[in-house]
Amino acid sequence: MCGISGWVSYRRDLRQERSTAEAMNVTMACRGPDAQGLWLDRHAALGHRRLAIIDLPGGVQPMTERTPDGDVVLLYSGEAYNYRELRDELRRNGRRFRTDSDTEVVLRGYLEWGVDLPERLNGMFAFAIWDGRTERLHLMRDRMGIKPLYYFPTDDGVLFGSEPKAILANPMVPREVDLEGLRELFSMCKTPGHAIWRGMREVEPGTLVTVDRSGLRTHPYWQLRSVAHTDSRDDTVARVRELLDDIVRRQLVSDVPRCILLSGGLDSSAVTALAAEQLRGKETVRSFAVDFVGQSENFVPDDLRATPDTPYVHDVARHVGTDHQDIVLAPEGLADPSVRAAAVRSRDLPLGLGDLDQSLLLLFRAIREHSTMALSGESADEVFGGYAWFHDPAARDAGTFPWLAALERQPGRGGSSVLEPGLRERLGLEGYVAQRYEEAMAQVPRLDGERDPLERRMREVCFLHLTRFVRVLLDRKDRLSMATGLEVRVPFCDHRLVEYVFNTPWSMKTFDGREKSLLRAATADLLPRSVLNRVKSPYPSTQDPAYVMELQTQVRDMLSAGNSPALDLLDRGRLQEIISAEPGQVDTADRSGLERTLDLAVWFELERPTLTLGTGG
Repeated sequence: MCGISGWVSYRRDLRQERSTAEAMNVTMACRGPDAQGLWLDRHAALGHRRLAIIDLPGGVQPMTERTPDGDVVLLYSGEAYNYRELRDELRRNGRRFRTDSDTEVVLRGYLEWGVDLPERLNGMFAFAIWDGRTERLHLMRDRMGIKPLYYFPTDDGVLFGSEPKAILANPMVPREVDLEGLRELFSMCKTPGHAIWRGMREVEPGTLVTVDRSGLRTHPYWQLRSVAHTDSRDDTVARVRELLDDIVRRQLVSDVPRCILLSGGLDSSAVTALAAEQLRGKETVRSFAVDFVGQSENFVPDDLRATPDTPYVHDVARHVGTDHQDIVLAPEGLADPSVRAAAVRSRDLPLGLGDLDQSLLLLFRAIREHSTMALSGESADEVFGGYAWFHDPAARDAGTFPWLAALERQPGRGGSSVLEPGLRERLGLEGYVAQRYEEAMAQVPRLDGERDPLERRMREVCFLHLTRFVRVLLDRKDRLSMATGLEVRVPFCDHRLVEYVFNTPWSMKTFDGREKSLLRAATADLLPRSVLNRVKSPYPSTQDPAYVMELQTQVRDMLSAGNSPALDLLDRGRLQEIISAEPGQVDTADRSGLERTLDLAVWFELERPTLTLGTGG
């Protein structure tokens, strides 16, 4: 797992731009604390930071293959879980290997198969290949978008990096965000390819971007397709289990200490139990969970979270036999401005998720003291249909993204109420969301002969989650984990499982009258009854009023100082009302508004964006 950065220019000699290439590369140090490398040629400057997971001495990058017609150079971030099979195939084809790394398999795979390579890979990856034989750059990203990759077209080439900060380190790039960028930031649509920063793009999942002297071209090599599902229910459950066994086995491969992120929900508990089965008699699985001071004693159920995580976490740890540790966080740590700054910096954006981001970052920091690689239950809700709004006809049939319809029921809509009224009007978020929804619906792959209205609608809902919503969560987990030098793998994003379950009828996905019926049935023999019967509960959030009180204090200080550029975007009167309320009376939406406010202030301080609000539509 690594961070990559690069610059291709056909009208410059980039050998003279070492200092700029180094500046771009150093921004990726958090993603690759173990090693660094820089490769310069006339028209290409390539940087790499490495977090070593497989073949620690052998995976040094940039990795180069010299040919009579020019060098072929690889920058690789990610893991190819089928690299051993591919290496065997390449050896049969006459390819020779110098290392045991999956990086070399990717490089020699490109030499063998060219741009058809990503279709053969099973894994999470984002990589760049400079082919000196043709002076052409190829950028490739995994099917689900687990690993990030951004690019910025120039008048004679392209800049690229694992994160926007690598590109923004090049003085050619203006640090501008226009109205279109703010709309994307505040809408929770996650439009494919959108990068918020003006002129910057994100390589879309399952896509190849090619750059040469004639310009830049994009080509999707993978998309979700709709096909008829012919397996019986029993066969479907068996197939899901077969896939999960294979996926977890592959994703446990590591030359560094590994662990599981355990929340006590069905998803992470299933991954924990499957991993324990794979490693039984060889290794005791380590598991980690996040908790908050006083959470178990003071927990109050709400519409999102009916139960605290910790009792279920401990049930799984005992049942499976893991070496478990709770990471218990205090409100002062969650509200620490330096932790907020680290979270915003890692994401390059002020997303306003507050303690959800801070707690995840602190969890990853604690885990990194023991492990370098972790498996997560992320994305099972999107794959198997786990969120409450999947099963709520009002949200499902609202004519918009279901998660936004569910949020609409909460006053303030996740914190957007603290935006300055004139800005809210100029953003026109309702129209922006409607446009993005219409675009997304036009991309849904239809199934010929599918006449049942509910089945047709649930195919649409599943598609929206797998191509929009899940990418918000995958980006969050990648950025916050890599900011601590921890690699997090997501077994439920294996494209074979995604394709299979996507095409399973909704009636089969809910055959027991509950959410995630297929996953529950496929792992029922491995889990305690308490977890099998537990209702879906999202990632935990502290309920401690001391956390809200600290937010109020920090926003009060910000308003008193009056010098943050973020204040130009905010409704100061509304913020005064929120900070004057009793902490216990601040509802979820207003708390989110405080968190959004502080995130914006940090973002302006760290990134110093220029807002060009007269442009962008």
